[in-house]
Amino acid sequence: MKIKYILGILFLLSMYACTKIEKGFLSNGIRYKDNDIYAKRGLILFQSDRINADGSTPPYTYKLVNLRKEDGSPAPAEFSKEYEILVFKEGTSFDPETDVTVELLNKKRELVKRLPMYFNENSGQLTFNRASANLPLGRYVFDVEMTNVTGTKLFPKLATINVVDPEKDDLFVITDNVSNAFHDVTGVATPMKNPIITCTKISNQGARAILKMVDKNGKVFNPKAGEIIQRGDRPVFENYAKFNPVIKTDTAMICDFEVAPFPLTKYVTPTTDWGFLMYYRIPSQFVTVDGFPASLGTFSVNPRWSWQLKLEGTYVIQVKFTDVTKK
Repeated sequence: MKIKYILGILFLLSMYACTKIEKGFLSNGIRYKDNDIYAKRGLILFQSDRINADGSTPPYTYKLVNLRKEDGSPAPAEFSKEYEILVFKEGTSFDPETDVTVELLNKKRELVKRLPMYFNENSGQLTFNRASANLPLGRYVFDVEMTNVTGTKLFPKLATINVVDPEKDDLFVITDNVSNAFHDVTGVATPMKNPIITCTKISNQGARAILKMVDKNGKVFNPKAGEIIQRGDRPVFENYAKFNPVIKTDTAMICDFEVAPFPLTKYVTPTTDWGFLMYYRIPSQFVTVDGFPASLGTFSVNPRWSWQLKLEGTYVIQVKFTDVTKK
């Protein structure tokens, strides 16, 4: 019996020794944290999560294959086309306190050609840059090949790329917005309705803010003709123009701001931190204000606001006075 027992043990050991030991492990369950990836086109930088390898044996690599529309048709050519974008040179840093001219700024930035989307073959991360502004809106699916010591495995439809426009808050934020009617004789300020401030992006090109003020009927006030003036020593649009002078036209004040966000820095004097506030006056000879009859005298319109653009591009910022009529 002992001999049979020993022979049985030896047989099992020999069988184990002949069995091929698998090297490594490649999971069937790799995944992104969220398989819906939202790419807001035109942002300076957006990165997805890494692929979770689910315990697979490293090192491993990924390959994005068969990017296509959700209906199975080929992905648009824009995904594989390079576009020129303006970036800061590697190894340089922008200092708003010292880089105060376009010439100094241009020493630190350059035009480069970039694909709108890159796939990191070590992490599986998707990275989108400013060139993504050129991508068509829509939903796109892709497969991923994963390779490690065990071999290569295909994961169909691992995730969906949702190319969407940025949210309003990604482009523009308002932090202050009021208006008062000032009596020309007494100087007494009476609150008016808050103006409606809107921001419309009209181009991905450049870095331009076009500031307009209009009455309740959409009639534009003319800054070039003195229909919009500064209020004493308080800050205005010009105080935030770091690189180029503000241009006044018949319909708008225009600033080529070069670098987002704009305003880039707060306006601070020896006595006051004004933040991003801007103060203006529309003299009484150009306006009538609802609820202020002529028998009370004449009133100017005195708005104050604070806002910031977050991305380069060309924008129209409109301030509409809903209780003001232009004369």
